[in-house]
Amino acid sequence: MRIGALLIPLLFLLGIWWAIDGLRSWRDGPSPETIATASLTGIREQNRLSAFAANYAAVVTSEQQRFGLSAKKTLIMQGLVRYEVDLSKLTNDDVRWDASTGILRVKIPAIETAPPQIDLNSIQEYGENGILRAFTNVDDVLDEANRDKGVAELTRQANGPVPMRLARDAFKRAITNNFQAPLRAAGLDAKVQAYFADELGGNVTTRWDESTPLSEIVK
Repeated sequence: MRIGALLIPLLFLLGIWWAIDGLRSWRDGPSPETIATASLTGIREQNRLSAFAANYAAVVTSEQQRFGLSAKKTLIMQGLVRYEVDLSKLTNDDVRWDASTGILRVKIPAIETAPPQIDLNSIQEYGENGILRAFTNVDDVLDEANRDKGVAELTRQANGPVPMRLARDAFKRAITNNFQAPLRAAGLDAKVQAYFADELGGNVTTRWDESTPLSEIVK
């Protein structure tokens, strides 16, 4: 009886505490860290993100010499290159919350370029020395060489400084929006800043190091 008498007020006090804690949670809403963690989980489930694509044109020439004769063939091809980020590589340590400034910082995985999608309707070929090409397999050899050269040239252009800069900006906007939208929907005045690893230098490094990884906040 005595134990039961003690449990009743104890349970009453616990009920009051849970009610107050629930009211506080309802009033304050979810924390930025909780929302960021949920957003990270959803983003990782997308697996790969393609936020930028561009068309390129390649003009390549190959030459073969046989029996004292020379054969040459030029190929003009166009291809679409998509830029992708493997979101499964995004970890809790890549997302950091700076409570002092209200900024969520995200380190984006490196950009990868997908193999060019060749527009077969746009392919044009020009050849020289039809005799050698007609009586040997030179034509097939030149075609294969030009295809390899063409794909390599399209890839080289896609990885140039200007398109890569445009791609990086596009991914920063996409990642920022993916994290920013849930925070705004929850009514939280938090900012999102997205970086690539090679941009974390100077002042950015200081701010990044001062932010707390989600892995240390949300267990």
